[in-house]
Amino acid sequence: MSYSLIFTTAFAAALVLGLLVKFWLASRQVRHVARHRSAVPPAFEHKITLAAHQKAADYTIAKARFGMVEMAWGTALLLGWTLLGGLDVLNKLLLAWLGGGMVQQLALLAAFAVIGGLLELPFTLWQTFRLEERFGFNKMTFGLWLRDTVVSTLIGAAIGLPIAALILWIMGAAGTMWWLWAWVAWMGFNLLLMIGYPMFIAPLYNKFKPLDDPTVKERVTALMARCGFRAKGLFVMDGSRRSAHANAYFTGFGASKRVVFYDTLLRQLNAAEMEAVLAHELGHFKHRHIVKRLAAMFAMSLAGFALLGWVSTQVWFYTGLGVQPNMTPAAPNNALALLLFMLAVPVFGFFVAPLPARLSRKHEFEADAYAVAQTSSADLSAALLKLYQDNASTLTPDPVFVKFYYSHPPASERLARMTAA
Repeated sequence: MSYSLIFTTAFAAALVLGLLVKFWLASRQVRHVARHRSAVPPAFEHKITLAAHQKAADYTIAKARFGMVEMAWGTALLLGWTLLGGLDVLNKLLLAWLGGGMVQQLALLAAFAVIGGLLELPFTLWQTFRLEERFGFNKMTFGLWLRDTVVSTLIGAAIGLPIAALILWIMGAAGTMWWLWAWVAWMGFNLLLMIGYPMFIAPLYNKFKPLDDPTVKERVTALMARCGFRAKGLFVMDGSRRSAHANAYFTGFGASKRVVFYDTLLRQLNAAEMEAVLAHELGHFKHRHIVKRLAAMFAMSLAGFALLGWVSTQVWFYTGLGVQPNMTPAAPNNALALLLFMLAVPVFGFFVAPLPARLSRKHEFEADAYAVAQTSSADLSAALLKLYQDNASTLTPDPVFVKFYYSHPPASERLARMTAA
């Protein structure tokens, strides 16, 4: 049996098995949430109304069912691009039109992105204007959505094409160790993006203004001083312009770090609860979770580039995924290798997804513990309950679904630990 056939078989088997596991997990989630829809869990019955609990259940079920349709479509597209020859046809069309070289390779990446985006567009529209709107979360008009789409496309082209051109140039010019230099360039690009995003890109989507609530500002400023954390500023973002979901986050890197609160969050939480939420985020910094995640990203991307450096020289890698590689030096396969690698890795990587999810949940528990030590468990519990309720997050997720997907522990587990503390 040829290596190409072995790889095709492995890829197809992983794709089918992954889809079956995803459907099984989603079905478990739907059944479990539906089974517990009729009553609020005893631990929350005095804090969460039955109507809010049932809204969260219905929202969770609707998202899971929509996700199953989206997964099936995504699998069909992946098969179309790979084993059914879609990417091969697109590559040959562009080769016939543009010949080999950098222009053709960039055109292949751009065409793939545009076609893929158009094929997924109906799901994006349905999720925003049907699913989210049905449960009262969508606040965007079609005009605002269209503007965001155009802006995202232009930003993606302005940022993505130059870094893609740089990577492709390195692949062709840096010899057998090109993957190491490409990794260095990719990491440098990501660090620059972390610094520049809050200052130059985020304002293209939302308006940011300094936090002007004196009570909240005084409390969070004192908290950051107490924790030894410095940020460039405290800002409020007009999140309500697009969604009713609430959140707070840190953004930036180094001296560009800033704290951002959604305006919806300020409306839902009092000053003490806001302080507790911020203390949780500070807990991630105190436990060096951000640095650890960056280090993990660096290591995984280095391994990924090294693997790409090897498989990009193997004919079976291309033919096993339904693509006939170019056989002349004038028409390199670098863009093909990038696309096929990005399509194939998630298929196999899906089966290790519970590992980073588990680590993330551990980090959330650690951040909660830090917040409880710095503020009040009662305030953090109250804030989390409000956020779970306002975001319609179910209180009764399926335990297996949680272990596979959840980056944050369920409310019951988080609040139980806070109560114990």
